[in-house]
Order: sequence, then structure tokens, then C-alpha cells
Amino acid sequence: MLTVEGLRSRYGRIEVLHGVDLTVHSGEIVTVVGANGAGKTTLLRCLSGVQPVSAGAITFRGEALDRVPAYKRIGRGLAQSPEGRQIFTNLSVEENLRLGAFLFRDERVASDMDDAFAMFPILREKRNLVAGGLSGGQLQMLAIARALMGRPSCLLLDEPSMGLAPILVAQIFDVVRNLKALGVTVLLVEQNAYGALSIADRGYVMETGRIAMEGPAAELIADPKIREAYLGI
Repeated sequence: MLTVEGLRSRYGRIEVLHGVDLTVHSGEIVTVVGANGAGKTTLLRCLSGVQPVSAGAITFRGEALDRVPAYKRIGRGLAQSPEGRQIFTNLSVEENLRLGAFLFRDERVASDMDDAFAMFPILREKRNLVAGGLSGGQLQMLAIARALMGRPSCLLLDEPSMGLAPILVAQIFDVVRNLKALGVTVLLVEQNAYGALSIADRGYVMETGRIAMEGPAAELIADPKIREAYLGI
């Protein structure tokens, strides 16, 4: 579904991605783990089109994305739930969700919103409240739900567990598992390496803008180097 070849990106004169190769197959949960500053968020920003690519290629469902702007990538089926949630805090929960469906003007929008509320019942209770009053966990639920309103075939999830209590982290990872069951392919970026690898099919380890290791998630969890460096085991 998604192929990245030789991807390079820079902030000014500083290159932060140094030839990244990555593949995501339809129906998979693939995770990218690594330390803070490894380039994980920059990778997702390149895929969604909000960060310029200086070299390399991104192919999604057989189509080169090089010249496709960010808003059109959503229409192709590639949506992102960004790091830090980036919710419109002065708008209501429902208004945030409707913004996620900005490409659509059909009768399915109401049905999509009902699906989002079924996934996150607390959002239904708070649908008319200003999003800025939500807790951190509720904001993360809203960020994921807003991305799903774009009807993605592939969802880019950037650090969904960041800053959450362990019980909420478990809930978020359960949601990711359910998305796979619903047919949504997921590319998950996480510093919580153990949690991410525990639910993923395959994983990549990023170090300073490069892919250092890759393989089936179960093998990465069992690898002594990964366990020592990233899992604290």
C-alpha cells in the first residue's frame, strides 16, 4: 500500500532523514520506534505532505505522491493524527470532527460521526462542548476520530500515547487493534516501543534519521539489543 524509497528531508541546511526505506502492506499495523529526535515525526510529516522532501520517492496505492499536496493526499486515503493532537480548542468536539470530513458533503458524514462516537463514547457525551475543555486522553481520542472522518485506507498515527496515563495508553492501543479489524492500515510512530511492537505486525527502528533495524514485531521485541536500548528490559 505504501512504499518509501531513499527518503531525505531537511530543516534548512540540516538534513534529518538520510535515505529512509519503508514498506507498509494493506491490512498491516506497522510501527516505527526510536528515541526522541530520531526523525520519526519528520517521516510522517513527509508522508502526509506537510514537510518537504529533498530526495527519494513516496508511493501510495501505486501512485507517486511527489507532486500531490497534503489536502489531496487525504482524498487519496492517507490521513494523519499528528503529534500533540493539534485540535482546534476553540471549536466544539463535533465541529472538529466535521473539519476532518471537509472533503465530503454526502449523507455518510453523519454515519461516519456515529461510528466515531461508537468508538469513543465519551466524545458523544461532549460533542457540543468546546474541545479545549477535554482531558488529554479525550483530546487524543478526538484527534484519532477526526483523522478517521477523512475515511482513510491508511492512518498515520504520531505518538498517540504521549503524556497519557497507562490505563489510557492501553485503551488507545486497543483502538489501534480495532482499526486493523475494521480494515484500516496503520503506520504507528511511538516512543512507547514495547506497547507499539506488542500490537504491530512489523516494526522499524529509527536512529538519527536512518532505519537501523526492521523485521516482524515479535522478533524485534525478542532482540536483546532492542530490549536493552528501547524496552528497558
